[in-house]
Amino acid sequence: MGTRKARRKQGQAMGGPSYLFHPSFEEADAEARYQPLADISVHRYAGSHLPDSETRDATQRMHYAGYRVHQPCSVREAEWWRRAYYRCRDHIVLGNHKLVYRAVSRWSSASRFADDMIGDCQVVLIQAVAAYNPWLGIRFSTYAFTCLMRALSRLSQRQAADRLAHSLPLDVLPDGEPRDLSQDETFCSSLQWLDECFREGHPLLTEREKTILIRRFCLNDRPVGSGTLEDVGRELGLSKERVRQVQANALGKLRKVLLQGTPES
Repeated sequence: MGTRKARRKQGQAMGGPSYLFHPSFEEADAEARYQPLADISVHRYAGSHLPDSETRDATQRMHYAGYRVHQPCSVREAEWWRRAYYRCRDHIVLGNHKLVYRAVSRWSSASRFADDMIGDCQVVLIQAVAAYNPWLGIRFSTYAFTCLMRALSRLSQRQAADRLAHSLPLDVLPDGEPRDLSQDETFCSSLQWLDECFREGHPLLTEREKTILIRRFCLNDRPVGSGTLEDVGRELGLSKERVRQVQANALGKLRKVLLQGTPES
């Protein structure tokens, strides 16, 4: 039987797991086919890789368990299927956790932010397990590793933005290492000019660019950490990727002018 593309279903109950629906879930033998294994152990492959065939099988059972959580049933039965869902998920995550270390090592093994990257990537791996479609014939390791590398790219951009917001003036970013600015007479004037760039009517940045930089780098009275790409995109009705593009364009404008010299007021 040919594989049909699964449809994503989000958990409708409070705290319910998300899952991918497959037509076979509605067949008469579905429960027997996808019944969670009684002897599953989340620590069985903690020290090695979970074979792709087992990952695929456990993921199918996981999605079926999520499907059953949201079908008409007793509270007790729903709770049983919910526990089965998370047991399968944890089995897959622990069995493939070495992908996180491989991805971080491939990206930047000597980075002083490696611990942060590993922590964030653990979350990405859990999300990848929930989103992985085991009926498409794609290896989980290939899918998850791609997700991890993309996440590391976004994390590196966010770390660079945080450093920019909290310690580095724009005019020293291309130099690699920050120079000592304690005796720099132009530093104060650069900051004053940057402040002017965000005032209404200043022509260098568009209003959207000003808004995004203010939100992203917390240049107002918002607490630090409230300006993620996702949060800003939600406020402005933009995708995270579009927010990133506008941010990069705006920073490029500021860098270009600062490298040429701060304009006279």
